[in-house]
Order: sequence, then structure tokens, then C-alpha cells
Amino acid sequence: MEKRISSKRIYEGKVLNLRVDEVKIENGNTAMREVVEHPGAAGIVPILEGGEVILVRQYRYSIGSDLLEIPAGTSRANENPEDCAVRELEEETGYRCKMIAKIAECFVAPGYSTEKMHIYLAKGLTKTQTQMDEDESIHVERYPFSEALEKIRTGEIRDAKSMVGLQTAARLL
Repeated sequence: MEKRISSKRIYEGKVLNLRVDEVKIENGNTAMREVVEHPGAAGIVPILEGGEVILVRQYRYSIGSDLLEIPAGTSRANENPEDCAVRELEEETGYRCKMIAKIAECFVAPGYSTEKMHIYLAKGLTKTQTQMDEDESIHVERYPFSEALEKIRTGEIRDAKSMVGLQTAARLL
């Protein structure tokens, strides 16, 4: 176990903060740890009545490419993960759900980030309309569930939350 000796926040942003900690490690040496502080997020695997899954395609600036993903978003201040999931589902896809159940949670990048992703399965979907943030450009796509799983195998779906969410949902459905 590592013990923090000192900590300095070097950046405060809209979505995340960055701090640098000096820690004492088990062997007695000290080391520096850069930590991205993140409030957490929720992802949703929304399943339509006929068994199709709703995915979203959006450009991700940090990797210079678009990704096909499950709908997801960052939790607001004091927002519980399930409420975040329900909100993000409607904002990004234009659907509300009658049934939502937590199926997984995972740390996104524990080597440097505190972000925990809570993943839900949503059913009983009713069409409303999207309410995307001003800085979002999201394309809603529907796929047979088996085709979405195949997209993981072929590398078209390549972000961790979507892979975890779809593969966990597959075991439950």
C-alpha cells in the first residue's frame, strides 16, 4: 500500500482535475503519482422491444476518430449513477426507459484516474427526443444485439465501457 506524503492540485477543469501526489511506497522509497480526479460516469445498454441495441457514434477529439459506443456521460454534482444513466439515455438517444438495472461497474483507467463507470441495462424504451449538450454531435444507430457483439470482435467497437456493457448484457439476456 502507498501512503500519500503530499498533494498538489495543478489543474481544475470543467470535467476533471489533475493533482500530483508524492507517496511512500512499500519498499520505503518515494514516488510521484499523477491523478486525474473525475466525478464518475454512467453508461447504458438500451435494448429495444425487438432485441436491437441502441448505440451512439461520436467524434472523440482526444483520439482523432469517431467511436461507436453505448450512450454514457459524466455524473453531475451530487447526482447518483442511476439518475445519470437515465438522463444520458434520453439526452443522447431520445429514449426513456421503464426498467433500468445496474449490471456492472469498472474503473476506466485506474493507473492514473479515479473515474468509475457504472453500467446499466435499460428496457421498456419509449421514444422522446434527444437533448444533446451544445458541444455534442451524436448519431444514434440501432443494431441487432448479435451484430453489436460482432463489432467488438472486429474492432469497430473499441472503447472499454461499451465492450464491458455489451458483453455483460449478453450474459444476462
